[in-house]
Amino acid sequence: MARKQDIESIAQTRETLAKAGLRSTAARTAVLQWLQKSKAPATHAEISVDLVPLGFDKATVFRNLNDLAEAGLVSRTELGDHAWRFELRDADHEHGGQHPHFVCVRCGQVTCLRELDLPKSTLKQLSQVGSVTEILVRGHCLTCS
Repeated sequence: MARKQDIESIAQTRETLAKAGLRSTAARTAVLQWLQKSKAPATHAEISVDLVPLGFDKATVFRNLNDLAEAGLVSRTELGDHAWRFELRDADHEHGGQHPHFVCVRCGQVTCLRELDLPKSTLKQLSQVGSVTEILVRGHCLTCS
């Protein structure tokens, strides 16, 4: 028997999909719920590890990730390693919740830097160059330092 919390979560996910103009399929719901639980951007392969055993093939997962990105529900980012990473966008946050990321150059771990504030002088200088769409910080994580 499904728990009340699970049923409410599925209903909210279906409502989110409907508002974005997407059909609420089992695969799309599963992909969106997986991303809702994720703490950092994830690759198609990382998401597929969990969803393929549930009966969704890799191509379906990838297609749905791209559909969610095109609908504006998910951000699709390439962090310099030629792998697309996906994460939920936050509609209530300025710029849809876009934020900088830290990537460890040794192990590849990705960390969201949601609370990173750039100095006003930096923002002013960037605005004179163009529109910044992504900030990526590279280095060694604490484990690899």
